[in-house]
Amino acid sequence: MAIATDYGDEVLITKSWNALQPIWQGGADIVQTGLPHQQLPPAWQILLLGDGSPTRHLQLLTGERTEVDVIDMSPIGMAEDGAPSSLQVVPGPRVRRQVWLRTASGQRLAYATSWWEARHVDEYLENKSLPIWASLAKLRTELYRDVQGIYYGDSPILAQAFGEAGPFWGRHYLFWHHGQPLTLIYEVFSPYLQQYLGQIGQP
Repeated sequence: MAIATDYGDEVLITKSWNALQPIWQGGADIVQTGLPHQQLPPAWQILLLGDGSPTRHLQLLTGERTEVDVIDMSPIGMAEDGAPSSLQVVPGPRVRRQVWLRTASGQRLAYATSWWEARHVDEYLENKSLPIWASLAKLRTELYRDVQGIYYGDSPILAQAFGEAGPFWGRHYLFWHHGQPLTLIYEVFSPYLQQYLGQIGQP
């Protein structure tokens, strides 16, 4: 799959991204209060609703280094791109990045799409093969992770890629830096993580 590297004004959207087809979704109120534990175990809630680094959490859970496979990096200009409405606060023109998060031994754990202001993406993602957390940690960038929504839904593409049947849990959040929105991130986690986090419930 080709990775676009020209972030100029001319826009060619080379690929769509893999949003869940929601069976259920919750907004900021659910993020703040959480869900009953019989619907979503506490460990899953820490991963989905907490403001810590998922890359770091996955590394601690599996005992393996979390690595990134970049599958798409496309200029999208000012397109809404089917993204959560929070995208509007990320300045444009924008670049969309799609990755798999996996263990060093190759087990896919999560899928993530992020949207960045084109003129700053190379500044924050100098090494595009690193997880976002690792890239920003190298820069000592202070961040606030603002979780805004969670999802429970299906995706045939992600089911095939994970080798796991859905439905899947996902979320989206904004990264804020010095009071300004840095990037919007949409993540979906593999049910493979149930062996560490407990059985997935359903809302």
